[in-house]
Amino acid sequence: MRWQFFLFLFLAVPTQGLGQDWPEFRGPTGQGRTEERGLPLHWSETQNVRWKVAIPGRGWSSPAIRGTRIWLTTATEEGKSLRVVCVDRDSGALLLNIEVFRLKSTGPLHTKNSLASPTPVLEGDRVYVHFGANGTACLTQSGELIWKTRLEYDNGQHGAGGSPVLYDDLLIVSCDGQEMQYVVALEKATGKVRWRKYRQGAQAYTTPLIVRLPTGDQLISPGAFRAFAYEPRTGKELWSVGYGDGFSNVPRPIFGHGLVYICTGFHQPALLAIRPDGRGDVTKSHVVWTLKRGVSLTPSPLLVGDELYLVSDNGIASCLDAKTGAVHWQTRLGGNYSASPLYADERIYFLSEEGQAVVIAPGKEFKALATNQLDGQTLASFAVSSGSFFIRSQTHLYRIGK
Repeated sequence: MRWQFFLFLFLAVPTQGLGQDWPEFRGPTGQGRTEERGLPLHWSETQNVRWKVAIPGRGWSSPAIRGTRIWLTTATEEGKSLRVVCVDRDSGALLLNIEVFRLKSTGPLHTKNSLASPTPVLEGDRVYVHFGANGTACLTQSGELIWKTRLEYDNGQHGAGGSPVLYDDLLIVSCDGQEMQYVVALEKATGKVRWRKYRQGAQAYTTPLIVRLPTGDQLISPGAFRAFAYEPRTGKELWSVGYGDGFSNVPRPIFGHGLVYICTGFHQPALLAIRPDGRGDVTKSHVVWTLKRGVSLTPSPLLVGDELYLVSDNGIASCLDAKTGAVHWQTRLGGNYSASPLYADERIYFLSEEGQAVVIAPGKEFKALATNQLDGQTLASFAVSSGSFFIRSQTHLYRIGK
């Protein structure tokens, strides 16, 4: 009876302290949501900072977390040494700092970008890192290199941006350079190409999203001028939607209410809500609604219940009806934005490039809850694990928790 009593107590204890993994860009669902509770509402350089550790070099990849290990990429030696860094989640200790690729020259780069911007993706004992055309690799959690390869394309005018995703035994990456554009699936065990699907367009920097439907799984991959859905095992094109001169896309798609939401990029950014049950070119038949005001070029959208939230690069936040596109509210948060918003602990968090986090309550009326400030630039998106936020600045990684 005693062991049954203690088993009951163990099962009744909230699991937030055990720490949900955050294995890829925008978390377990790829859509910026977490089930963690007990997260702080307020923080500063002197409040609720569990630890703060300097990260060598420069990089804007977001933290990826599995167990007690946090993984980032960075570039040192003026960008010529491309590296993977591992930090202990509990102590902030720097555990590993490994060179994966060495460059002779770095190529063009946007002033806001870095040579280490794509976020790692984690599964089991494996760590997959991507530096755009400069290289893709697989390591173990102990730092052993399993394989590495370089994909033949260019990084466009601005450097690499999109992060890789995993699907079954595949690692899938969108490779949209100026001269060549394609999506490729690598065998995650070997790095060998399983399939490659070419498409015409221009540079884009998006991260694909896997959508699971009763009719079959789809890989949603926006590119320049057109977004595509592929069958993820084979690369077969299922449907596509065109959007004029939209290119240099960055936001990751999201999915809900039977709709895929896609931001189209420069020059005229728009947000499209698309039914994913079509075949072929569905531009005229499956776009349910379009928004053209306040659409982001860099941060990804966020879906919470029946509301869709987004923040433009110049700080205009919007709340929309996710099913119809009707605008509930728009307001200026202040600052500039590259990081994608987060829904956590029944609150929405926006993080500006200037280190300011604006926290609001979800709902059809705007309600600010807190404004928090850290030092330095913050272009990477949040990660969440073990009741804490992990925020990367230009120079440091923070653990923010009670």
